[in-house]
Formats: sequence, structure tokens, C-alpha cells
Amino acid sequence: MAEFSFDSLPLRPADFAPTLCSTVVVAPHPDDESLGCGGLLALLRQAGVPVNAVLVSDGTMSHPHSVKFPAAARQALREAELREALALLGVSTDDLLLLDLPDSAVPTPDQPGFAEAVATLRAYLQRVQPATLLVPWRRDPHPDHRATSQLVAAALAGLSIRRVEYVVWAWERAAPEDLPQSGEATGWRLDISSVLSQKQAAIAAHRSQLAPGVIDDDPSGFLLSQQMLAHFAQPFEVYFDE
Repeated sequence: MAEFSFDSLPLRPADFAPTLCSTVVVAPHPDDESLGCGGLLALLRQAGVPVNAVLVSDGTMSHPHSVKFPAAARQALREAELREALALLGVSTDDLLLLDLPDSAVPTPDQPGFAEAVATLRAYLQRVQPATLLVPWRRDPHPDHRATSQLVAAALAGLSIRRVEYVVWAWERAAPEDLPQSGEATGWRLDISSVLSQKQAAIAAHRSQLAPGVIDDDPSGFLLSQQMLAHFAQPFEVYFDE
């Protein structure tokens, strides 16, 4: 099998985006929605397509040792950043679903809380009735992203909703076995050059995750590297269809 390359995937034009029709984006953490599919979300809203969002984790573990920002304050900060980012992409947060699962410990099928989260997400999808659901690539190299993929798969069982997977950590951390295997999925890139500035503004709204950050009393806290951010400054995004 030839070596896999995101850059070699076929490029679809911006006007492909509205064909996904009404969409729900599922983000494991605040910022995944902007990094992985902010351009697509902006294009959908530009075309007047309804978009709703689901946040899976509480986002508190990026700076777990902060005293100035205890867990509740970190959660509130990151939720506010998410709402700002979505607004910049044109997405309303009036019907934002917050699952409030523990950051860095989103449950998998054999763990407590998984069934309840599946039921909550499934009820939301049945009410909103999207045509398409956006979720991280099933083997994106972060345990919360993989758990989110499993949660979504369980919630979608029996529902006629198209599942489209986006890439976040697979840009940098994917082992060969994490990448799509032959016949497993159809990959494509989406031209987002016309809305790249919108996507960049949405990423910038997540100030707690970008240097110098706003949580300044946890030296071990997480910040997105410039190398990582460079992947999301490209004029295209990567997606996979089952």
C-alpha cells in the first residue's frame, strides 16, 4: 500500500459544502470545532445551511494545576471561548448541547457515563434531525477524540444521518495504523480559501489555548504549538466519509 498523504486527497470546491445540508458538529473539546472544520462550518452558514454544535467534554484539563482558574472557572472560560468562536463562524449557540463529560476521561463503551451520554446525544439528534454529523476521525490520536467517535457511533445507530469525520491530532501524532486503511473510508479535501480568515479568527477566540494564554499560573498547562497551528492555516480541510 502506498504511503498515505492528506495532501494528495482530491480537492472539492467550496460549493460542495452546502450539499451536506443541515449539520451538527461534535467537538470533544472547545477548539476542535474551529481547528478541524471551522472552514466547513463557515461555508455552511454562508450558504444559509443550519448548523448546531455539541461539546463533549468540560475542557478543564488543559491547565489542571491553575489556582487562579479552578475547574469551574476553566470550564466557564472555555465554554465562553467556544461560543465566541462559533459566533465568528456564523453558528448560533442557542441550541448548543453541553455533555459535560470529564476532559481527558471521556467514557468509552465499557465505562460509567457512556450509555447516559449516548442517550442524551441520540435524543438531541432525533430532535434536531441533521442530515450530516461531523465528528473527529475515529483513530484521531487523542483518547477523548476516539471516545467521542465511539459515542457518536452508538448514538447514530439506526438513524439516517451521514457521518463525516474531520482531522485534528492525526496531522501530527498519527501512527501508520491510525491513518485510514485501504477501503476503510473515502477521503477528500475541501477548499476553504474564501473563509480561511474566518476560521483563523475562530481559532484565535480560544485564547486560553494559544500563547501566551490567559491562564498564567500553570506552567505545565497546554498550549497549541505554532507547528500544530500551521496545519490549520492551510486553505483546505480534510474529511473522511464512511
